[in-house]
Amino acid sequence: MRPSTSQFTIPDILSICPLEDATNPWYKEAAAESRAWVNSYNVFTDRKRAFFIQGSNELLCSHVYAYAGYEEFRTTCDFVNLLFVLDEISDDQSGADARITGDAFVNAMRYPNWDDGSILAKMTHEFRERFVRLAGPNNVRRFADLSEQYTDCVAREAELRERGEVLSLDEFIPLRRNNSAVLLCYSLVEYILGIDLPDEVFEHPDFADAYWAACDFVCWSNDVYSYDMEQSKGHTGNNVVTVLMLERGLSLQEASEYIGQQCQSQMQQFVLAKARLSSSNLPADAIRYIDALGYWMIGNLVWSFETTRYFGADHLRVKETRIVYLRPCDMILADDSDCSDSGSDSE
Repeated sequence: MRPSTSQFTIPDILSICPLEDATNPWYKEAAAESRAWVNSYNVFTDRKRAFFIQGSNELLCSHVYAYAGYEEFRTTCDFVNLLFVLDEISDDQSGADARITGDAFVNAMRYPNWDDGSILAKMTHEFRERFVRLAGPNNVRRFADLSEQYTDCVAREAELRERGEVLSLDEFIPLRRNNSAVLLCYSLVEYILGIDLPDEVFEHPDFADAYWAACDFVCWSNDVYSYDMEQSKGHTGNNVVTVLMLERGLSLQEASEYIGQQCQSQMQQFVLAKARLSSSNLPADAIRYIDALGYWMIGNLVWSFETTRYFGADHLRVKETRIVYLRPCDMILADDSDCSDSGSDSE
């Protein structure tokens, strides 16, 4: 769905986020090593390599995992870069092919001896080896389960893209929670902190309130920030902006304002639930985990304006004015993007 307007104003989400941003001291060294690791596989065309560099994945990790030690931080960079590779592969695939690709990722994540000879399997095995060295058994199991949920939802996203179908909001929210990979990225928090939470912690009402508020806050804010980039590629179906415009008959500006209101509610839910945790009977590690999710909530916002990924060369101007001028077909991607009305993008 392409908008009928040429510009819109994004909500002032930074001003409603009381959390403190930070960056990881190991960023430069670990980022260079992780990027070299990905590039050693030569998986990108020149065009996609340019988009990979533009994405600044390691800088995102620096903000959202600011507290990680060197080894743990390097592993998070490897994972987010691996997700980029997986996303770029599946983004060009049919639903059936995306499921095959997803199965390869999940099998390589679950089984250390599984191998189909693909580069994706080799990269996944190398990440897994780093991850399981320090992660606890509950964390490893949940991570594998979330990997399967993620790839299932990515494949479903591809099937929706093929049919030009946009889900209702109630259907979209659980899909977005998983195909965004936010829950997988949250799962790395246990690995970084050296904790291994029992499953019942995630079922505690106050913990769950904070956990899902943190997830939705990142997903919804990311969707309104990334909307211009996605519409310039013809990929708007997997975005809450489009869902709201279609389901509720909102204009682009009205959808943006609604998302701002929802992000404010999600932030309030997170802060209140986190406060209640201090008087709960949950272990201290559960509170440490929720505290760490706050770095994701503020860090993703700050990073979005530090890079050209979403707003191009205008990223600093957009941060100041919040006015986004919609772009035509992205020139970097023009050779295989038709700017059609259907499609999706997972980030």
